[in-house]
Amino acid sequence: MIYDFLVIGGGISGASAAYGLADAGTVLLLEAEQTMGYHSTGRSAALFTRNYGGPVVRQVNKASEAFFRSPPVAFCDRPLLSPRGALTVAMPEHQGKLDALLSMSEPDEEVCSIDPTDAVAMVPFLRPERISRAVYEANATDIDVANLHLGYLKGAKAHGAKTLTSQPVSNLSYQSGAWRIQTKDDQFVAATIINAGGAWADEIGTMAGARSIGLVPKRRTAIIINGPDGLDCGAMPLVDFAGFGAYIKPDAGKLMASPGDATATDPHDAWADDMDIAVLADRIQQETTIEVTKIEHSWAGLRSFVADDAPVVGFDPDVSGFFWLAGQGGYGIMMAPALGVITADLCFNRSVADKTSLVEGLSPHRLR
Repeated sequence: MIYDFLVIGGGISGASAAYGLADAGTVLLLEAEQTMGYHSTGRSAALFTRNYGGPVVRQVNKASEAFFRSPPVAFCDRPLLSPRGALTVAMPEHQGKLDALLSMSEPDEEVCSIDPTDAVAMVPFLRPERISRAVYEANATDIDVANLHLGYLKGAKAHGAKTLTSQPVSNLSYQSGAWRIQTKDDQFVAATIINAGGAWADEIGTMAGARSIGLVPKRRTAIIINGPDGLDCGAMPLVDFAGFGAYIKPDAGKLMASPGDATATDPHDAWADDMDIAVLADRIQQETTIEVTKIEHSWAGLRSFVADDAPVVGFDPDVSGFFWLAGQGGYGIMMAPALGVITADLCFNRSVADKTSLVEGLSPHRLR
């Protein structure tokens, strides 16, 4: 069988692409690991906000919002978004960073200055003496990542897409107007390849004979800890510490914390570094009344960026039938609905007149 589209990568990007493409074409989705979304998608602490990222990312987030708030009928069995809020606090020497955050405030998604005492009232484990200024974004929401990812995969299958796991791609070749895709077990043929390989996207591009997009995977660490005894943290907002990039977020009755690290690395199955965990635990105890006596769980994921921190979405300018869907950085979950639609529009040559500037900002051509 010659598929219209072969999607490499079963994370949120590949799943959203398969969902959009399967409606009008034959699709095969290949995942290298035993489970879909094993790497970045399965290790995300996703929050939806339009006040995040550069100009292109914020445009994509805005375009995704309607899907999140009103997904298609039968896409999922519960809401994709739930209230959270985001609080950012700063010491005197870091106050300038809050000016930048306030300047990014989008209409109807305002980020507002609040009194430090109000910040402590929201999050009682904060130390008042460590806060000289605070801002709050009330409309920031949690994303149900597992529900979103499953909805895309189920929807793609319902429209005829085939999905396979444990199928790492080992070779790509273009012959007689079609791609031959070799895995450890089989060979497949497709007219178009969608490269949604996450941290491995540049390696896949190299297999296809494409020039590098300069993709850099960066490690992000996270841990799960208990909150203070007797304090219900479930309704608290995410707390971001402006001075050093760390954040704490309620998670299933416990707290997820991250140092906000972005350590450049090679693509691999990332794991948490012990020193990063130790430094984070010490910082948490300095900034809050939380006693970190036990790390319940730790992990790391890779967030991949190109030079301008915008995603790379579109057909390669030099390689026939090779489509990039890569470089989502730490924004991939938020952007998935819009990027899935844009991918399908470009692949089916549908009009993108209403979003021409956005498509140009995503195009691989900008990196040449």
